[in-house]
Amino acid sequence: MSDNHILITGISGLIGGILHQHLSDVYSIKGLDRLSLPDNNVVVADTTNLDSIRPAFEGVHTVVDLAAVPDAHTPRDVILSNNIPSTYNVLEAARLGGVKRVIFASSNHVTGMYENDYPYSAIVAGEYQGLDPALIPKISTDMPIRPDGAYGIGKAFGEAAGRFYYDNYGLSVLCLRIGTLNREGRPLIPRHFATLLTHDDLVRLVCCCIEASINVGFDVFYGVSSNTWRFWDTGNALEAIGFRPEDNAEAWR
Repeated sequence: MSDNHILITGISGLIGGILHQHLSDVYSIKGLDRLSLPDNNVVVADTTNLDSIRPAFEGVHTVVDLAAVPDAHTPRDVILSNNIPSTYNVLEAARLGGVKRVIFASSNHVTGMYENDYPYSAIVAGEYQGLDPALIPKISTDMPIRPDGAYGIGKAFGEAAGRFYYDNYGLSVLCLRIGTLNREGRPLIPRHFATLLTHDDLVRLVCCCIEASINVGFDVFYGVSSNTWRFWDTGNALEAIGFRPEDNAEAWR
C-alpha cells in the first residue's frame, strides 16, 4: 500500500471538491459518494451501508471523511439516520480495509455554545469595543465540549468514535473542527472575521494531517485561518503536525 493513496468520502461536496482539485497533483485520489460524478475514480455508494462502501477502502492509506450532511441546522432525525451511521461505517470500513489514518471532518459546532459567552458573543457580533484580540482567551481542544445542536452532537460522536478506534484498533484518527468554510472563501458576516477557514488554509491543514507521522495517533485540531479575531486555539496543531495557517480574514475588511 502506498502512502500516496487517498480516499475522500463525500467528494462531491464543497470541501471534497476543493481538496480533490488541490491534492490531485500530489496524491492518488479516489472518491466515495452517493452521487455519480464524471470521474472514473469515484465509487458510488451510500456510507450508511457498510457492505456497499467496503470496496472503496481497498489499497487506501488515508481517508478524508467528509460524508455527512454538512448543514449546522440539520434536523436530529437526519443526524441519527445519516451522519452518525456514516461516520461509524467509515471508521469500520477503514479498520477492515487496513487503512492507516482517517482524517475526520468534525466541526466548530462541537463547542458552539461557548459563543454565547462574553467575549466570544461580542466578537461574533462584530462588537470589538474594549477588546484586545491579543488578550482574548482561546478556546482549546482541552476544554469541555459544548455542542450547539444536533449537528454538533453528531460531530462529537465522531470524535469519540475516532478515539475508540485509535485506542482499541490502533487506527490513527485526526479530527478537524472546521471553522467557516464557504464557497466564496471569504467572510460574509461579522462572525466570519473570527471563524473563517480559507480554501488555501484548508488544503494546508489536510496536507499536514496526511503527512504527519503515524505516531500522531489521535488528536483534535481547530481548522481556522490566522484571523486577528479568531478565538480557537491552533497551537496544538502547530506542535503536533506543523500546521501554520497563513491567511487572515482582515484582508477582506
